[in-house]
Amino acid sequence: MATDTTARRWRRNPSLLAGAVILGLLVVVALVAPPLLSGSAETLTDDARLGPGAEHLLGTDAFGRDVLARALVATRLTLLMAAAATAASFVVGVAIGALVHLAPRWLRETCLRLIDSAVAFPSLVLALVIAAVLGPGTGSAIVAIAVAGIPGFARLTANLAATVADKDYVLTARLLGVPGPRILTRHVLPNISGPLLVLLSSSFTLSLLDISSLSFVGLGVQSPQYDWGRLLNEALPSIFAQPSVVLAPSIMLIVTGVGAMLLGDGVASLVDPRTRGTAPAATGAADAAVPATPAKEARAPRAPGGAGATAGTEPDGLLTVDGLTVRAGDRTLVDDVSFTIGAGRIVGLVGESGSGKSTIAMAVAGLLPEGVRANASRLALGDLDLLGTPPGRRLATEIGIVYQDPIGTFNPALRLGAQLTEVARTHLGTSRRQARRDMARALADIHVTEPERRLRQHPHELSGGMLQRASIASAMTTNPRLLIADEPTTALDVTVQAEVLRQFRRINREHGTAMLFISHDIGVVGVLCDTVLVLHGGRVVDRTTGADLRRGTVTHPYTRALLAATPAAVEAGATLSAVRWTADTAPAQPDGTPRDGTPLDGTPADGTSLDGTPVGGTPLDGTPADGTSLGGTQPDKAPPDAMPLDGIPAHGTPPDDLSDTAAGRPPAAEGSR
Repeated sequence: MATDTTARRWRRNPSLLAGAVILGLLVVVALVAPPLLSGSAETLTDDARLGPGAEHLLGTDAFGRDVLARALVATRLTLLMAAAATAASFVVGVAIGALVHLAPRWLRETCLRLIDSAVAFPSLVLALVIAAVLGPGTGSAIVAIAVAGIPGFARLTANLAATVADKDYVLTARLLGVPGPRILTRHVLPNISGPLLVLLSSSFTLSLLDISSLSFVGLGVQSPQYDWGRLLNEALPSIFAQPSVVLAPSIMLIVTGVGAMLLGDGVASLVDPRTRGTAPAATGAADAAVPATPAKEARAPRAPGGAGATAGTEPDGLLTVDGLTVRAGDRTLVDDVSFTIGAGRIVGLVGESGSGKSTIAMAVAGLLPEGVRANASRLALGDLDLLGTPPGRRLATEIGIVYQDPIGTFNPALRLGAQLTEVARTHLGTSRRQARRDMARALADIHVTEPERRLRQHPHELSGGMLQRASIASAMTTNPRLLIADEPTTALDVTVQAEVLRQFRRINREHGTAMLFISHDIGVVGVLCDTVLVLHGGRVVDRTTGADLRRGTVTHPYTRALLAATPAAVEAGATLSAVRWTADTAPAQPDGTPRDGTPLDGTPADGTSLDGTPVGGTPLDGTPADGTSLGGTQPDKAPPDAMPLDGIPAHGTPPDDLSDTAAGRPPAAEGSR
């Protein structure tokens, strides 16, 4: 089976096959030509300047030496010099480009500017200068070409590493406390290997030409040694009288360059898991052997907080955020945000794009990007201070994160098994075999089919819904006290959204896990969350409950505007007065006090709404004031199975286990959660 798979990969990759054949033949020539052809290539005879013939296929040079034999013998030295120079450039350049991201910001910026300046000069010009300084010779030519090639590798590596460094799986590795060098070798370099291999092949070709150029102008190989560039230099005086003497080294240069480029393209495609085929299917017996039970005994569920807490605060707060302010330079991204999350409670952050939702989540997890600073009177998870430098093991085991894009959550270069079991192996001391067995059970528990097979697959081989469920299972590996879900359903279709939300509700109910749920979908937040913070411009403009959102009994104009934009998010019979939110009415304080002193419902003193319609007039959903719909029917006559595109019923009880009742606890009283 493995042989058949390998054969199929070679057949699907003609570039790799052609390049391997060409370079393989050249390697054979480099190995066998010197011992077999050295005599005819180096012995001086009286047959000077003979034309092509049966005895000498491409003729002889001015000293009677066979031209073809000399070109074949020169293959070894030429390939070794090009390979040595390219390897040195690759290793040093990639190391510089990768390590520069571990340096402080000022040093990184300085190094990047120096690299850009070096790339501005053609590599051959740099090589000529360096070789002229070092003097002619084989060693100086290799050093010159190697040094000249370093900036290209360093720049490409630095640019590619910068794009990968912001991926969710790299942020997760940082949360897990993975050291910087290991992040580079495990998560960054494997995901930029494709372009680097293409550059490696083209750099080998350029090194081949540059070394030959140095030898051609007398700065490279010196007599009695000879490479293809030296042969071209010797053939130059007789090129018009005997043009065949330049054919052999010229053809060898072209063939070698083409072979290297083909091989580089083929290898780049081979190392990319998205283009090299799928993992072998698991046997049915192996899949059937995985029972649908939790990976380990669940921690005792944490009792949800009782009623009586004001909106935005939770009794027995597990996560405490007091006066959180996040700044990037002179810009304030989050301004004086405060809230708590009790054990077993779900707090939602909702608002438009750019309102600061994800920034708050990253501040809590300690994953703010460089140059962004968080300050707070208190930011703690229980007794764990999140403002300082908390122990990596505690941070990794007590906070789980589920990101928005399930594809970006996982490293595409690694199989799922290695990624999903990393936390258990690193921080819990679980063996690799046991960690895979536990993860297979966890995947089965959240309805991922064929879990053993999924662990052997790469992320691109799974659907978005499966990947998101896998990320949930990974986040719950250590049974964390806090689970952060950063818009986890945005990239999923309606059906999968509902299933993922049910998994969050199940985790919250069975494990008592506190959750910080982030979404721009106010309907989803109203169904899932106990307490809801409404954000605008980095500030909390309203604090309410999920029940109030569903009933439409909110008072703040911005929250009402959000609900009016999603009329299906409120229960049947609820109406929302026409009101318009503008930045001028944004409150200066989290308690909802407007800047200009206008009433909290946003209406001017004359009793009209901001868009000029009377208060209590036609609601924003377009229904007349008497409650009938535009078609003349009563709103309570809507079909009971009406389901809008966001997957939340237009009226009545939310979908089965997403409701408070189905979750096994009574709905919180109005105004308290």
